[in-house]
Amino acid sequence: MGGTGEKQATGSGRPTSRDVARLAGVSHTAVSFVFNGRAEGNLSPATQERIRQAAAELGYRPDPVARGLRRRRTAVIGLVTDEIASSPFAGRLLRGAMETAWASEHLVLTIDSGGDPAKEDAAVAELLDRRVDGIIYAAMSLRRVRVPEGLHRTHSVLANCLPEDDSLPAVIPAERAGGRTAARLLLDEGHRRVAMVGGQDDLASVDRLRGFRDALRAEGITVPKEWVVRSGGEISGGHEGAMRVLDGVPADRRPTGIFCYNDRVAAGVLHAATRLGIAVPGDLSVVGYDDQEHMAEFLTPPLTSVALPHRAMGEATARLLLDSIDTGRTPPATVRRLACPVISRASVGPAPSR
Repeated sequence: MGGTGEKQATGSGRPTSRDVARLAGVSHTAVSFVFNGRAEGNLSPATQERIRQAAAELGYRPDPVARGLRRRRTAVIGLVTDEIASSPFAGRLLRGAMETAWASEHLVLTIDSGGDPAKEDAAVAELLDRRVDGIIYAAMSLRRVRVPEGLHRTHSVLANCLPEDDSLPAVIPAERAGGRTAARLLLDEGHRRVAMVGGQDDLASVDRLRGFRDALRAEGITVPKEWVVRSGGEISGGHEGAMRVLDGVPADRRPTGIFCYNDRVAAGVLHAATRLGIAVPGDLSVVGYDDQEHMAEFLTPPLTSVALPHRAMGEATARLLLDSIDTGRTPPATVRRLACPVISRASVGPAPSR
C-alpha cells in the first residue's frame, strides 16, 4: 500500500497518482512532489510539465482527504455572516472569497446567523468541530462587532466589520477616502454649492461625511449646516432630504450637486428633482454610493456611484486567511482599507453657469 493511501485504479475507477507516474515515466514520489507543492528544486520544469500533462490526460485530481490528513488540514474554510439572505451585496463578497479559496484548492462552508449572537457562537463551534482550516466572519454593513466565541481558537479574519476589542485583523472599505472621491467628482465639474443627503450616525455615514468635507475644505468650501441632511438610508429619506434643500429655493441659491449616502437615497433625490422640474445633470448633479446591483444603472438618468468593494473584500479577506493558514502565523490585528472605485454614468455633469 502506498504512502498516500490510494489504491490502484481499475479500468473504470478513479485514476491514482501511481497511474500518473506510470504514464509520465517517473517515480510515484515525483508525482507527489508536484501535487504537494514540493517540486521546485527537486524536479526539472520539463519533468513537472510531463507529470501535469499525464494527470490532465488521465483526469487525475489529488485526493483532498488524503492530502488533508498528510498536511493536518481539511482544505475547507468557514464563513460566518450576519445576513446573507437579505443583503443585496452578499453575493459579491461571497464570490470573491469562494473563488480565491477555490484557486488555492479550498472550499468555503458558509453559515448565515441572521445576526443572532447565540447562532454565531454555535456556528463557530460547529465549524471548529469540523476542523476547518480557518474562519472568515463577515458583516453585510460596516460596524463594530462582538467577536463570536471560539473565533480566536483558529486562524480568523473579519470582512466589512471591525472587532469591538481590536483583537483580529479586518478588511473594510476606505469609506473616508470614498467620501473624498465623491466630493471630487462634483468639484472637478465646477460645483461649489454642494449638499449631502442621507445616512445616520453609523460608521460609514460618519466617515463618508468626513471625507466629503475634507475635499471641500481643501478647496476653501464650507458646507452650510442645513445642506447636510441626515435622513436615513432609504428612497423615502432621499426624497425627504432633497425636498428640504431644493423645494422653493431659487436656482442661484440651491445646491448644484448632491452627494447621497447610498444609491437608494440617490433614487429618492432623483425622484424629488423630477417632481420639482430640476433637470439632472443639467441643473443638478447627483452622486450615489454603493453601486447597488440592479438599481444604479437603471435609474433615470443612470447613476454615477462610488462602489463598495465587496468582491475585493471577499478576495482580500480570503487571501489574508489562506496566507495565515499556509504560514501558520497569525496576522497582526490591523485594519486594511480597500479603495472604493467610481462607476461613472450620466447623473454628473458640469455645474450650471447661473
